[in-house]
Amino acid sequence: MEIIYHGHSCVQIVTGDKSLIIDPFLRGNALAVTKPEDIKTDAVLLTHAHMDHILDAEPIAKANDVPVVATFELAAYMSWKGLRTIGMNTGGTVDLGFAKAKMIQAFHSSGIVLEDEQRIVYGGMPGGFIVTAEGITVLHAGDTALYGDMKMIGDRHSIDVAFIPMGDHYTMGPEDAVQAAEWFGAKLVVPVHYDTFPAIRQDAEAFVRRLEEKGIQGRVLKPGEQMTVKS
Repeated sequence: MEIIYHGHSCVQIVTGDKSLIIDPFLRGNALAVTKPEDIKTDAVLLTHAHMDHILDAEPIAKANDVPVVATFELAAYMSWKGLRTIGMNTGGTVDLGFAKAKMIQAFHSSGIVLEDEQRIVYGGMPGGFIVTAEGITVLHAGDTALYGDMKMIGDRHSIDVAFIPMGDHYTMGPEDAVQAAEWFGAKLVVPVHYDTFPAIRQDAEAFVRRLEEKGIQGRVLKPGEQMTVKS
């Protein structure tokens, strides 16, 4: 399995000649090195409805003629844009053929802010995903605060790689993210959702060092960087 980090919370999981991309946000991210038109994928997964997680879902899904997987409400919104969708909800699992994606809970908010209309569209509950393929389990926590059931998730799943937000302000900060990493019990932890905006500037290398002090392997990925994960 190959995993590509596209910056912010955007992660692409490649298995064989298939791939899925989670929370594509490229045009709005000054740190991103990849453009939406460069993405080739077989499914788009969305953790929640905030613009820094869904901005490029529409162009990528249309260009690749692939479904958008999201909560029922967010999937409905995306279907109104002419996209193929798979609506699901927390606790459910979608079988994409080349991978399975289970939606887990996240403690956050979820809505689409329409500035011109001064209106917010409800996006359903926020979530994260546990993706399994090739005998490998990858957790994408979505945007979330720390919550105790992370330990239950870690106890029930053997997680190989966990992508955990640590930017603070809108999600967990580094201290809570270290605790989350302990509870998830992943073999490798990669920090996400930091540095994109001034409010979430963090020292990712310092975060990894704090993980290592707890006996947890961490790795900082730069936007566009790829890593290989073996079962």
